[in-house]
Amino acid sequence: MTTRQDNLRIVVDGTELADLHCDLVSLEVELDEQLTGMFRMTLALLLSADGTWNFLDEEGFSIWRKVVITAGLVNDTRRLITGYITHLRPEFGVGLEQCRLVVWGMDASVLMDREDQLTTWPDKKDSDIAAEIFDKYGLAGNVTETEVVHNEKLSTIVQRETDIQLLKRLALRNGFECFVDGDAGYFRPPAVSSAPQPVLAVQFGNETNVNTFKLEVNALTPASVTMVQQDHTTADALQATVATSKHPALGARPAASYLPAEVPAGHIQVGQTVTTGQAEMEVLCRGLFDQGDWFVTGEGEVSGNRYGSILMPRGTVTIKGIGETYSGVYYVTHVTHRFTPDGYKQVFRVKRNALTTTGTEDFAGGSLSADLIGGR
Repeated sequence: MTTRQDNLRIVVDGTELADLHCDLVSLEVELDEQLTGMFRMTLALLLSADGTWNFLDEEGFSIWRKVVITAGLVNDTRRLITGYITHLRPEFGVGLEQCRLVVWGMDASVLMDREDQLTTWPDKKDSDIAAEIFDKYGLAGNVTETEVVHNEKLSTIVQRETDIQLLKRLALRNGFECFVDGDAGYFRPPAVSSAPQPVLAVQFGNETNVNTFKLEVNALTPASVTMVQQDHTTADALQATVATSKHPALGARPAASYLPAEVPAGHIQVGQTVTTGQAEMEVLCRGLFDQGDWFVTGEGEVSGNRYGSILMPRGTVTIKGIGETYSGVYYVTHVTHRFTPDGYKQVFRVKRNALTTTGTEDFAGGSLSADLIGGR
């Protein structure tokens, strides 16, 4: 099934169903740094003279059909999601114009979430486990190597959940992202150093492409993290403390630079968590520290045609027009691509671990003048 509407293409099981775009009421593709990718489309149901309904009895619209959704603009075309139909909901209203078929599904990681496993992973790194599980499902593994080997003599990773749940758990404690995109599985740190996507412009005259945008700065989240435990073999006291991030600062002023002398810095003591030694303690503390280090968050909406590009999560984007303190590079955590009769909109969320510009940002020919700081 294939359709083009605002440069939108939908393929189900590689089979084209003609004129789908005429019946497409809306489509949403939701992509998130932590959650499973999802799609949701609403189709108009039409009653034929012989009493049959379009779509309801067609093989193309049954559960577990493979779906590929691609969106394109003049200068940018992206595959948004490859997944499977998991839910169907026919709706019949009072009038024929109120009859709809809602189809939604999830990305290919849904195949890794079907069966709880009870198994052990002795003498493995977390990255070894990720690579083996991705290979099990025929996915190309894009895996960043982790350091800690879980020695069977001290502790073995025990799996009592589905494969994707295990990988998400391992990713969380390493400060990693774990997701499936197309035919590849990813287990890696956030791509904070990636080249920014095209600039988002807020209240920037003719260059404005963002409809709405709001920010929140949370002074309570940044905190150093300490963990104290006893070594399992020597009985020595072990301590790990993390107070700095390995991620580059996406601005000139991190949270610590705003802390007045009379206000104590935040600090977390990790308890009731068992690790296998110093190295694993430090990895866990770093993952927790990095989560709290993102003390600036924002959300907004951009019109696809005005932006001219497909915004994607798990990468950076430069935002301008919101003052020198807040303009700069952000990490994109979520994008919902929404196609309706009103057009193509992208609803996004971003985060940042620092404020104010560094002077190295590329504002697409702009400069840190009064135009940028105050809009124009």
